[in-house]
Parts: sequence; structure tokens; C-alpha cells
Amino acid sequence: ANYLSKFSKAPVICRLVGRKVFDGVGQPTLEVEIYCTVKNYEKRICSSVMATHSQIPENALPEAIEADEKERNDSVHTAVEWVNESLSTMLRDLEPTDQCQADKMLGEYFVNKVEEKKEIEKQGEEGQEGEEKEDEETAKVAPAPALRPSAPTSKPKKGGKGKKALVEVKPIPPAEPAEPVLCGSLAIGGTSLAIAKAGATLLHIPLYLHTALLKHNQESPKEMTLPLPMVTLLNCEKNSPTKLKLVKEVMLIPPVELSFKQGIERVLDIQKEMTRLLESSGKTPGPHTDNKRGKSQKALAPTSKGISRLGCLTAGYDSLEQLLLQMQIACNNIGLELGTDMYLALNCAAHELMDYGKEKYEILTGTFKSPDEMVAMYVEMVNKFPFIIALIDPLRKEDREQWSSICCALGSKCYLIAEDAATQISKLKTDQNINIATCSGVVLKYINQTKVSDLIELTGILDGQRHITILGSPDGESSDESLVDLAVGLGARFLKLGGLSRGERVAKYNRLLAIEEELAANGALR
Repeated sequence: ANYLSKFSKAPVICRLVGRKVFDGVGQPTLEVEIYCTVKNYEKRICSSVMATHSQIPENALPEAIEADEKERNDSVHTAVEWVNESLSTMLRDLEPTDQCQADKMLGEYFVNKVEEKKEIEKQGEEGQEGEEKEDEETAKVAPAPALRPSAPTSKPKKGGKGKKALVEVKPIPPAEPAEPVLCGSLAIGGTSLAIAKAGATLLHIPLYLHTALLKHNQESPKEMTLPLPMVTLLNCEKNSPTKLKLVKEVMLIPPVELSFKQGIERVLDIQKEMTRLLESSGKTPGPHTDNKRGKSQKALAPTSKGISRLGCLTAGYDSLEQLLLQMQIACNNIGLELGTDMYLALNCAAHELMDYGKEKYEILTGTFKSPDEMVAMYVEMVNKFPFIIALIDPLRKEDREQWSSICCALGSKCYLIAEDAATQISKLKTDQNINIATCSGVVLKYINQTKVSDLIELTGILDGQRHITILGSPDGESSDESLVDLAVGLGARFLKLGGLSRGERVAKYNRLLAIEEELAANGALR
């Protein structure tokens, strides 16, 4: 039977099934199932669940959050329709091992949908213009004296003074508009990932090896290196009553000489000690309530507010020094030293700090710094705390001059990584000046219309430019573990998965443990 099976027709896709499911934080997302015809029988091969990503900041207004939720629901509904109708028909009879052809077809489908949307918008604009012309013609019939005072003579003078002031203080570049996300785009990413998983399943190899073969033109790598984990320990809420706004996430990076298992165990030890310190500081409020006149950096840290959606502790601090001092105390208490036994990475999420009225970043409540002052502050901080080896989004993507400055000053001491300061993967391939020239690397997220081939192509570009690749987990993470396999197969330097709590995040760390064991057993772990 096994001999005759060699002559049977290769499995082909017979249908796709899309359905609405929920991610790790209860938000709707898309699941794509793949059914193939295997030896004349229909068989369910696998499924993929997309992680959701929101561009809404922490301090967004309730109306913006509500609008984002409605948009997300609409997008999932549209994506389910695309999968069950158009994509299922389009991909029928395709071999799931042909990832390149599948992604090419998905890319063309997406481009057509974008053009359809543009055409609809164009027709809508033409209709509005027609209505405006009619209004203008009716307005011409009757005089409109109310229009006269609309341009007062005092405004040009004020504008003139403003111009003189602008010569003295160079204005910051305005915020670039948010990149539009096409409703239903989840269907493209979900289908591409499901096809990659189906290809690996039918070839009887793990997804990470299938991904590596796709990247290296079917040449199997002799050895593979696991990405270093960036494990989120603390989520510092920027809209909390405490003063520190500069840091959004504090991440631990184990030393490269440790195995992944040893590194995770060390991170867990630090997490337990930090939890104990936060709980004990809440039980002894005396020292920081008595010192009302003194500044609060010497005060004890507030209690943990529980586990955030990132799977880590949530706490607020009044200064960066207070935060880093507590981190050092936690490590010292268990016999570890920052800078030797463990390193730190800080996610600053600078785009959430900018006060556009003042044209400055608010790093502490009421304390503002210009982009140039931010660079000087980071240089001083890394020199003072050399155990900080990575800064994520230290500046907005628009501050390109300052990105160049900070890379010149700190590039040899610290990874300077663009996450939100980068752009969508689809644009990175065509427009590579995304701060790539002036940063150490980019955080790539598998969201929306991203395809597996896009990640393969883009990591190849980054490798060629000697930039590091970090695969990052979105805010609304699902239980699908494929991101870990993709990171290993693509040869990512770091993997940013969030904290060591919440099932959907811990499942990915467990998957990395299993891959480490498998590679070590096969003698393929570098």
C-alpha cells in the first residue's frame, strides 16, 4: 500500500472554511480551516487563527475604542465571507505545498479588493462634488453678506509673528496618518498561514522546517538557532496616576549562553520576586505616605494591579530610577546581577508620549522634552544603566533626524528597534526607508494581509542589510502557536511574545521549549 501511494495524485485543496472565533482577550477574530482531497477522500488538514492588532493607543477616548470594536467586527465578518466564498473557489485544486503560487493568488485578490474600494470611494466623492456644485449655484442667486468678515485683517499679522517664532524653534514633523486597513484583510493572512501549516502537515515536517525550506529554496539548514526571548515582566500603564510615562513595557532578555529552558526558568524566578516586592510594598504604605514634601522617586513602588493582556504584571512608577532600582533589588535578592545574568529591554512607545500642542514628549507627568533632548536623555540613561541592551520605539517614526542621531550615539551599545515606528509589512517591501537605515532592526507582526511569503522576502532583505528581525506578538493574541515556528524557520534574532502568564502566550513559550528539545535531539541546535 505504501509503495502504491507513491503513484497517487498529490493532495490538493478542495475547500476552505472561515469562521468567527475569539482571541485571548475576547475580541472577535478569524479562523481558517483547510480541507484537502487526499487519495480521493476529503480530509481536514489543519486550521489557523489570526491574532488581532489594534492601532488604538492606551489613552484613547471611549468613542475611539467603540469605533475600533465596530470596525473589528465588520472586518471579521467580511473576512469570513471572503474565505467561504471567493478564496475557497479561487484556491480549489491548488497544492498546499505550493506556498509561492498560493500567496501570489492571494496578493492579486487583495490588490483587486483595494482597487474596488478606491473605485467606490471615487464614485462617492464625485457624487458629493455634484451636490456641492448645486449648492454653489443656489448660493449665487441670493447675496451672502455674512461671508465678508470671514477673513479679518489681524490674522495675517499673527501669522507673521508665528513665522518668526518658527525660525527660532524648528517645528516637529507632523504625525503621519494611520495606515488604512482594508476591511476583511484578515482573510489574506489567515489563509496564507493555514496553507503553510497544511503544506508542512502533508510533507510530515514541522512548520519551522517547512518555513526554513521555503526561505532557503528547499535547502535544509544543517543547524538552526532559536530566537532569544524578550519576555515582558512589567506593563507600566501610561494613563495611571503615577508619574512615569516613558516606559510602556519592561522586558527581560536572558544571556545568549543559556538554553531557552534555562533562560525561561531564570525569568520566572525574577517574576516571582518582583511579584513579592510589589505585594510587600502595598502592605507597608508608611514610608511613602509620611514623606509628602519629598519627591516620590525614593518611595516604595505601588502594588501590582494584576495581570495585563500582555500576560505580565501591571504597575506604575514615579521615575525611571525607581523602576530600575526595584528591578536590581529583585535580581540581587535571588543572587542574580543585571548586566551579567539578565538584561533589560524597554518599550517606550514614543508615539503615545507626544504632546502635539507643546511639540514635545511627556516623559513624566508635567515634564516635557524635545526630540533632541530625548536623544540626550537616552544616551545618559544607557551609559548609566548599561544592562539596558534594547530600546523599542524610543522616538516617533517621523523624527528621522533624531533616529540617525541616537543610532550614531548608541548603536554600538544598544539595539534600537522600530515597532510602531516602522510601518506595515506590505509597505516595507516596496518602501524600505522605514527607518531601516537608522535602526538596528524591526519588529514584524503577522497581522491583516501579511502573507508567509512577505515575511520570507522581508527577512531576507533585513538579513542582507545586517539588520535584526524580531517577530512580535500583537496585543490581541490567539492560541495559535504558528508565530514561534515562523520565527525559528525565518531565523529571527528575537521573539517578543509578552509575559509568562495567560494561556495564549504561555502556549507559545511551551512550543519554543518543544522545538528546542526536538532540535537538540536531532543534533541540529546551534
